[in-house]
Amino acid sequence: MYDYDLLVVGSANADLVIDVERRPGAGETVLGSDLAVHPGGKGANQAVAAARLGARTALLARVGDDPYGRLLLDSQRTAGVDTTGVLVGGAPTGVALITVDPSGDNSIVVSPGANGRLTPQDVLAAAPLFRTSRVVSAQLEIPMETVVAVAASLAPGSRFVLNPSPPRPLPAVVLAACDPLIVNEHEAKVILGGSATGGEPEDWARALLAKGPKSVVVTLGAEGALVASAEGVTRVASVRVDAVDTTGAGDSFTAALAWRLGTGSSLAEAAAYAARVGAVAVTRRGAQESFPTAEEVDALCCAHPGDAPRTPGRETGGTPGNEQRGELL
Repeated sequence: MYDYDLLVVGSANADLVIDVERRPGAGETVLGSDLAVHPGGKGANQAVAAARLGARTALLARVGDDPYGRLLLDSQRTAGVDTTGVLVGGAPTGVALITVDPSGDNSIVVSPGANGRLTPQDVLAAAPLFRTSRVVSAQLEIPMETVVAVAASLAPGSRFVLNPSPPRPLPAVVLAACDPLIVNEHEAKVILGGSATGGEPEDWARALLAKGPKSVVVTLGAEGALVASAEGVTRVASVRVDAVDTTGAGDSFTAALAWRLGTGSSLAEAAAYAARVGAVAVTRRGAQESFPTAEEVDALCCAHPGDAPRTPGRETGGTPGNEQRGELL
């Protein structure tokens, strides 16, 4: 018996967001909108996204003993996330500086803060959470040695989902635990070594599988996505929506996919559902406040009866429901 459908281990940031007419070049200053502050961070985003969908969710993260930390804890609890595993103190809360252009595309700079103090010892101390979680999800806004500890702490029968963002080479022990590894084109290039991503996306997926994951999801923007495992490679199509802000949409995709896998959906079914979740998210501003409920995802299906779901894009979490390529949190 599992107490949690999903345990998310990862970052919790305050997102400081400014709308701009265009992003500045090197040495350039541009004027933007008033500053907006939102709860964010890839781990905190995933936890809220899953809880909004109805998943029993817990978060293992670290925040500062400061107003941003309290903002993040409040947002988790409001969404229904169990915050037993959220540690407080050791450094200021992490901060993400985000600019959003009129197309909804964004650029992000992250100051890790307390996220960099989430240690392997913290993971070991959270053993009761791991023992009672059906699926565990992680990202790379926390130290790599902590992600290694997560992969080593999985309970028998539980499943590990990893979105390697921001991307960097992955240790073999982490790759072997992934089921699936979720990447876009940029992340695939980093993990495969850049030039190894020539050819078709199916080739990238097979090359990634050869590195050890049990399964792989590659997101492809307007072309949808594909899922790959020992059983073969399957394409997932897309549905179009008008994107307003892509911040956090990749996190909502990963959270929805992880949760649906835990309910018994196939990888292709889970990816198709996750694409619809991401598509709803980009039609709203902000990260966590944009994440839909299950009822809102169902309403999107009804609004687009003949269309298949759209997935986050080729670049770092690209845009669900928009033809552009762009950065997602």
